[in-house]
Amino acid sequence: MNLTFSPEEQAFREEVRQFLSDSLPEDIRERVRLGRHLRADDHLRWQNILSERGWLAANWPVEHGGPGWGPVQRHIFDEECAAAHAPTVVPFGVNMVAPVIMKFGSVAQQQHYLPRILDNQDWWCQGYSEPGAGSDLAGLATRAVRDGDHYVVNGQKTWTTLGQHANMMFCLVRTDPQAKKQAGISFLLIDMQTPGITVRPIITLDGAHEVNEVFLDNVRVPVENRVGDEGQGWTCAKFLLTHERTGIAGLGHAKQALRHLKSLASRMQHRGKPLLALPSFRQRVIKAELELMALEVTNLRVIAASREGGVPGAESSLLKVRGSELRQELSELTRRALGPAALPFFPEFLHGDDTLEDTAAQSAAASAQYFNRRKLSIYGGANEIQKSIVAKTILGM
Repeated sequence: MNLTFSPEEQAFREEVRQFLSDSLPEDIRERVRLGRHLRADDHLRWQNILSERGWLAANWPVEHGGPGWGPVQRHIFDEECAAAHAPTVVPFGVNMVAPVIMKFGSVAQQQHYLPRILDNQDWWCQGYSEPGAGSDLAGLATRAVRDGDHYVVNGQKTWTTLGQHANMMFCLVRTDPQAKKQAGISFLLIDMQTPGITVRPIITLDGAHEVNEVFLDNVRVPVENRVGDEGQGWTCAKFLLTHERTGIAGLGHAKQALRHLKSLASRMQHRGKPLLALPSFRQRVIKAELELMALEVTNLRVIAASREGGVPGAESSLLKVRGSELRQELSELTRRALGPAALPFFPEFLHGDDTLEDTAAQSAAASAQYFNRRKLSIYGGANEIQKSIVAKTILGM
């Protein structure tokens, strides 16, 4: 189901494959392949390897230290990384806050933060969602009150992914409670070591400490850490979210999941025949594959439209909706293919270093991955909200 690529693009694909073969540490590859939870050190080791090669910031222009790749090269790189079982780059610094700093930040902010992101000196997390402001993000209540050359921030953020490792957070705060909801929001960069910040874990369905709640109690943030003008935070947030939703389609991971599913369904037996020969099951697999092909074409169109530095449009919401639905379907089909073998759930295996026979190891991860994939249609903007954006912006409803 590969698209046609030029000879130059195929040569680039081979270069990426060789790099991954030579440079991806085997222990990290195995943890990803078996669906185990990655440690902070696993992420940092791999991102340092990418940084040394100059490939960490795949979406950055050359003038800011990126490789200057076009949309097709970025697509190929992401696809090959997923196929090789490389960890996903933690996106909050390199793929999310960095483009905001490039577009809206001051020269001083660009000169300070961008090199630190490239060198993995800062681990960023996202301070957007709140207990009363998830899908309705503009309803956030965290306040930032100006006090001389500082803001004093009070409030709570939740679902803060990998916040337990982060030393920096980009945060939406309300600086003008009298303004309309979107107009009263500003975008702050907050040092997580500042007094008054408390991080508490939230354990997810698969037993992982992936997300957190963050409490801010009279946290003093320098005004110079505001990106853009006061009240411009909603503009920054929309810019960031469209980039997040483009990448959130997870095409490379979906294609790898499809390959795994087809291999598994070819080996598993149903009444003496491969499961993939069962018409009802094969129909669902074929349908998922066709939809994935269509999503890939759409993804390339959206990325290509933004190659000159523009913001992806509402089409990124389509990518988020279909990408999340497809990955959930593939995880469901994988559990069905495994049958009773998918029932056991061993969180100690996912966290630890003990070994299991390969099929048993993959079965042990199947339930955890199914549980974890439930979040895909919620985070990054719930799918119901994305459909409303498509209806209003694209269909004019």
